[in-house]
Amino acid sequence: MSDSKYINKDAWKNRRAGKETKKKSDFFVHETSIVDENVKIGDKTKIWHFSHILSGTRIGKNCSFGQNCVVGGSVSIGNGVKVQNNVSIYKGVEIEDDVFLGPSMVFTNVLNPRAFISRKDEFQKTLLKKGCSIGANATIICGVSIGEYALIGSGAVINRDVKPYALMVGVPAKQIGWVGKSGNTLEFMDNIATDEFGRYTIIDDNLELIR
Repeated sequence: MSDSKYINKDAWKNRRAGKETKKKSDFFVHETSIVDENVKIGDKTKIWHFSHILSGTRIGKNCSFGQNCVVGGSVSIGNGVKVQNNVSIYKGVEIEDDVFLGPSMVFTNVLNPRAFISRKDEFQKTLLKKGCSIGANATIICGVSIGEYALIGSGAVINRDVKPYALMVGVPAKQIGWVGKSGNTLEFMDNIATDEFGRYTIIDDNLELIR
């Protein structure tokens, strides 16, 4: 994210007032959204209506955030991430490149919250690895890692680590198969499956992409 732009208070006020000329490669923030100080946003990223990006957050290039999203503080998001409407990404969540977050999916960051007890020092780290997809209304319990290109079905509840390329559904979620980089369910013959991205095999109960 070395080509990203830093936002400070004065620069953001100028942007909101239309006093700053934006380059073609710059990011876009809708006028109804709020970006706090000390936020880093990559080129060609778009943040749409009624969203709030909190201080300390880093967002990569070519990302898209739908309406009514809240991000941060101090969240790290990679390049090419697509966030649909009504998603809150809390402190403790780290998102790698090319991740998809479906509408109204949910993160948590504390395992045993109480309104009358502050547990800000107990936030659990949640990691979404490159290329994984989270379906609409799914819930990701904090402290888990979701592997590369895994696919979480709509409405699923993830309460444990997910393997790369795993297809997960249900409450709590269980693995029911494997998907390729395409997101399509893989069908195996002689322990080999294919999609447009290559050939796959299962070794020691893990899926591996072979060229």
